[in-house]
Amino acid sequence: MISNKKTKYYLRPLGSVCRDNGIVLKRNGNALNVKGTFFTYIEVISRNINIKKRIYSISEFKKILLKNEELAKIYKNLNSKKSKLENSLLNKQNFSIFGILNITPDSFSDGGENLNFKNAIKNAEFMVKNGASFIDIGGESTRPGAKLIKAETEIFRVMPVIQKLNSKNINISLDTRNSSTMKLGILSGVKVINDVSALNHDKKSVEVINKYNTPVIIMHMPGNPETMMKKNKYVDVLLDVYDFLENKINDLLKKGINRENIIIDPGIGFGKDYKQNITLLRNISIFHSLGVPVMLGVSRKRFIDSISKESNPSHRLGGTISATLLAKSQGVRIHRVHDVKEINQALLVFEKLFK
Repeated sequence: MISNKKTKYYLRPLGSVCRDNGIVLKRNGNALNVKGTFFTYIEVISRNINIKKRIYSISEFKKILLKNEELAKIYKNLNSKKSKLENSLLNKQNFSIFGILNITPDSFSDGGENLNFKNAIKNAEFMVKNGASFIDIGGESTRPGAKLIKAETEIFRVMPVIQKLNSKNINISLDTRNSSTMKLGILSGVKVINDVSALNHDKKSVEVINKYNTPVIIMHMPGNPETMMKKNKYVDVLLDVYDFLENKINDLLKKGINRENIIIDPGIGFGKDYKQNITLLRNISIFHSLGVPVMLGVSRKRFIDSISKESNPSHRLGGTISATLLAKSQGVRIHRVHDVKEINQALLVFEKLFK
């Protein structure tokens, strides 16, 4: 491939192998270690007017293509060590589960289950006992077609639960698009902000993240929950989502946010149809090239229904496990799920077998 100013490059590691084999292959220059996951091949994708793809072995790539400065820069992201944030998020098994706790009446899967305060606390404690590293609390539904609610309503729903869980020393992430909710949550013990709008919904959000030096999850979503499924038009969904997240990371860096405080989420189900979701999941290792941790939220999502014909979201555990393990085999370590106990068991067994 010949570089020119109009060509943009992407790197996708693939061909993961178990840890023991990976260590040997890496020692011989035939594998790449992406923070604990070993890959034996790398796909080079170039995009200008057309999109071209070619797969190289790791040794071939090093010999032929690292002379290209742009490719060398991207490869450096793949080869980077775990950040302090990653080390703080991951457990001894090298993964982290964010247990979903929606304090809403209208979430797509568990709407209404946790509006009762005692139920919310009980469910949170159950998830922590069974493997959740964080409880991800949300007070606004972001399902397709969901209407915007006032920040005051969201605050009223989530704050009592946040305060109670914090008093029990439970790690909390807060799923919100509103700066006022973010601020109150952080002051009440929230350790991570999870913003489906990628800090685009509320102009003051970046200021809050900066002021309190709080880690933030930025997700790809075209438009907002009410309009996103009408805006799922892409030239190439994989590369377009990548570009969005890359541009957002660079924008946040310019605004003073520390790279080590950024986590990305490709936004499965948010403004993507069935085929687009599948494309993202099959190729999700490309996002490691952005040099920040990747979170994945596939729990009970509609694409599982498209494959298995299961319309009831609470009956999509099998599909959730399958997609989660596929992503784990591609090096994704942070998983946002409803069924913590079952996902934790699946990941523990997978980790043991894959070593």
